[in-house]
Amino acid sequence: MPGVALAQQAPAQAPAQQAPPALAVKFPDGVKYAFINIQRIASESADGKASTSRIEALRAKLAAELAEKNKAVEALQAKQRSAVMSESAAAQVQRDIDKAQVEIQRMTQDAQSELQDLQNELQIEFQRKVGPVIEAVAREKELQLLFSQSDSGLVWADISLDLTTEVIHRLDAAAAAKPAAPKK
Repeated sequence: MPGVALAQQAPAQAPAQQAPPALAVKFPDGVKYAFINIQRIASESADGKASTSRIEALRAKLAAELAEKNKAVEALQAKQRSAVMSESAAAQVQRDIDKAQVEIQRMTQDAQSELQDLQNELQIEFQRKVGPVIEAVAREKELQLLFSQSDSGLVWADISLDLTTEVIHRLDAAAAAKPAAPKK
């Protein structure tokens, strides 16, 4: 069956294109340039994972609040459809529905703004933490250039020039060491 053979071959090719191998590759001596994958550092480091968890927790909380408000609107709409009401009572229910829908729009805008603010805050904090680690690795390797894989237009590079894993390990080590320090 040709379809089965293709399906079995595709996974073997995908890891080479998606992620570097798990094996440690020695950085070549004397090389003055390297690259890192900032997105991978953000998604695989302990700090990056913690930030993602904070964002997802806030997103879930805000979504629950909006869902509750939507249920209230649905209840009002159901009341409007099923109840026999006077003209003034029906008008009041419609005003309540309109008011609740405006509140939902405002809550949605506020939620988006709150999420964006948290993402910006966490991104600044992450950059503050990862910057010195990247600089230390680059200085230790005596690099002249360090590229961001996604931002540099990099199409291909020898995997031995990828310092992403080293940066992740050092960032995690720095984060793990920090709580051990006595708090003032």
